Amino acid sequence: MLGEDGEWKHYFQISISVSLERESTGELITTACELGVAHPPGYPVFTLLARLAMCLLPSLSPAHSVNLMSSLLGAAACGTLCLTVCRLEGPGPGAVLAGGLFAVSRLSWQWSMVAEVFALNNLFVGLLLFLTASFHCAENAAQRRKIAHVGALCCGLGLCNQHTLVLYVLLIIPWVLHRLYARRELNLHSLVSLGACFFWGFLPYIYLPVSSYLNTARWSWGDQTTLSGLLTHLLRAEYGTFSLAKTESPINMTLMLKAQLNHCVEDLSLPALVLAGIGFLLSSSDRTCRSVSGLITAMLLVYSVFFAWRANLDISRPLLLGVVERFWLQSDAAVCVLAGLGLSRTRTALEGRLGCGGLWKTTGWVLTVALLAHMVHTNHRECDQSTNGVVERFGRELLASVPTDSIILTRGDLPGNSMRYLYYCQGVRPDVRLVDQEMMTYAWYVAKHARHHPGVHFPGRLWHPVHPEGSDTFSLEQFLSYNTQRHVFACIGLSEGDSSWERSFYLWPMGVCDYLVPTQRQFHPERWAQRTRNIYNWSEPHNSFHPASWERVANEEMWQARMKTAFFLFDLAERMQGEGKARLSELSYTLYKEIVEAHSDYPPNWDKNLALACERLLRSGQRGHGVDGLLTCSARHFSLYLQKEPTDPQAAAIRAATADLLKERDKLRQSGRRTTGSLADVQGAAEQV
Repeated sequence: MLGEDGEWKHYFQISISVSLERESTGELITTACELGVAHPPGYPVFTLLARLAMCLLPSLSPAHSVNLMSSLLGAAACGTLCLTVCRLEGPGPGAVLAGGLFAVSRLSWQWSMVAEVFALNNLFVGLLLFLTASFHCAENAAQRRKIAHVGALCCGLGLCNQHTLVLYVLLIIPWVLHRLYARRELNLHSLVSLGACFFWGFLPYIYLPVSSYLNTARWSWGDQTTLSGLLTHLLRAEYGTFSLAKTESPINMTLMLKAQLNHCVEDLSLPALVLAGIGFLLSSSDRTCRSVSGLITAMLLVYSVFFAWRANLDISRPLLLGVVERFWLQSDAAVCVLAGLGLSRTRTALEGRLGCGGLWKTTGWVLTVALLAHMVHTNHRECDQSTNGVVERFGRELLASVPTDSIILTRGDLPGNSMRYLYYCQGVRPDVRLVDQEMMTYAWYVAKHARHHPGVHFPGRLWHPVHPEGSDTFSLEQFLSYNTQRHVFACIGLSEGDSSWERSFYLWPMGVCDYLVPTQRQFHPERWAQRTRNIYNWSEPHNSFHPASWERVANEEMWQARMKTAFFLFDLAERMQGEGKARLSELSYTLYKEIVEAHSDYPPNWDKNLALACERLLRSGQRGHGVDGLLTCSARHFSLYLQKEPTDPQAAAIRAATADLLKERDKLRQSGRRTTGSLADVQGAAEQV
């Protein structure tokens, strides 16, 4: 069975990414590079292991070394599930099914390829399941005592990584204590020693206040030098304790549980679920195995229900579903163990009733190999990340696009974490300064990080977007006014609530980012259009990634960035009159047309925007462009847009505008005139779009 663990290890290693991936991996790797504190609850075990991986593999990039570490942890987790079934039922196809099913399932495979905490949590889950099985099968009190103490230590260590493990721990601890009590092996001394082992497991949390006190890390989250600060971090108060996000979104438990069941059917397969059910039923009828199978089933059910209750994200959005489904890995491990038990128990039952032991064993192996081969074939393309470098390239393009000595106000995980990794771990663009917009709203950020941002001036203790008038708070306008000696860019966008900057600054589009410019500075449309025309070297095809992936988000941002200057000029023209309006309308139309004609597959809104730009140019006097051509272009791209987005709420208005455009064009062609006459009908319909 150890050989099988090596096979999964090899399979994971050839699929891992050599660069940055996902939305939070950049932050976790940066934390390890800087020996800082990661986002709540801190993940000290992962941080220290990641730092160790970087030290042991100095020839690899930080991202590659930590991705490799995660693949090894993921392989080890699969091995523990295999050993769990071995311990309960002996070696055979059931044990291989338990470990292999988890290894090649989509979620486990995906999250074992990247620098994330889930592979390590899977390992702790597997260890607890294996230790539970070993405790159940222990032959004497000395073995049980030893396993119980190791298990207590693992419970503590596991909770230093991911707090969702507590739902398993809260069931395992009373089960173990009850078993010890029933055998009269529980006394005050053993309780104290077990408690000591459990709390010894929490020792890695000492790293948090030590790192925060030293304050040498250029990137770190929170202030853990006080007890309140430490508890705030451990309890995830800034996110929402026992919740996934700081949001008031309503929770639909039924919808969440249904989504999890659909995931199990699609990713673990229906045969595996049937075997898991059989495993529970057959084990429950056996007095020797009833207790442990009941415990594993209870862990699965309690975790699934509790998580469905607290997962306060809208899973109708593919990206947020991708965030939620990672946490189903913990319950998947229990399902895989039950499926392995089901296969082993079914084979044993058939042998006992029908004989022909060799036949049933061979059938079990054939079923296992066939199921795993099918899952490998199904999931390999999506899970193979060996050539995926989209998120890292996204960060590189953003950093390369800004002038020397700029300040970049980051917003959101994707731009912030990708640039943070490149800046702190790989030394890309050391001249710029990265300031996180959300972090500036926390009282600890300026106090802890101002020293690590030389040349950046903070007007107060924290940025308060809603009430900036406090004695220690400041507004965005004040921050910008204090830093006029540097170019300031916002990536992606500005946080809502503080519009004070609008009094003294403009926002000019700069690809994915926006340039915050003092109002005194004159805007030259043609120069700006030329500067931003080919700002990025981006060649990923449109719609080339899974809707739930952050690669999809990065790619979409890059595609939409091509249009930002054209849209900005279009919007600016709407607020002007006369020659200025005509000039901006023509430039916007020229940019839109150039971009659309350069690509065969592009976002649907490009067609709508180009159609509107044609119509606006018609209204502003054509500026030398043929009326027939503008009418045809506008009608054509409105029609193309509706073909791609037939459910648009404005579909009726767009159809009316298209009909009027074609009607006006036909009149023009019949009259043979080069002027439009009256475009009142066209304008009236277009105003509704």
